[in-house]
Amino acid sequence: MADHTAHISAITASQRLDSRGKPTVQVTVTTDAGTSTALVPSGASVGDYEAHELRDGNASNYSGNSVHQAVENVEKIIGPELIKQRFNVGDDLAKIDRFMINLDASKNKSRLGANAILGVSMACARAGAAVKVGILEFIQFL
Repeated sequence: MADHTAHISAITASQRLDSRGKPTVQVTVTTDAGTSTALVPSGASVGDYEAHELRDGNASNYSGNSVHQAVENVEKIIGPELIKQRFNVGDDLAKIDRFMINLDASKNKSRLGANAILGVSMACARAGAAVKVGILEFIQFL
């Protein structure tokens, strides 16, 4: 039987441009088993009840759409806290997501940013899938 244990050893983030040329968050999660990366999708519409996508608001930088604060939140808050928890990405994805939601502690993920949280979640899901099975098979069992 294969060993499905993979603990997070590093989480990094950066600003990238999406298919529309709008800044978005890229997150890379490194575990004992390898490295997985996710680029956060960004919707074109924003509803009253949607999670808050954290944007910097500096009009001189991508018309206020840069995501440097979300990137910083991944690298300085979310990453270090998740590493301390020693979650196993092969089994603990729901726990990882719940931990980040509690860490944010807002109704709409406005403190850390839904784009920061989603990027980490997606990269962890890919890392978990890599130690177990393919991503689609992995998600079906969550």
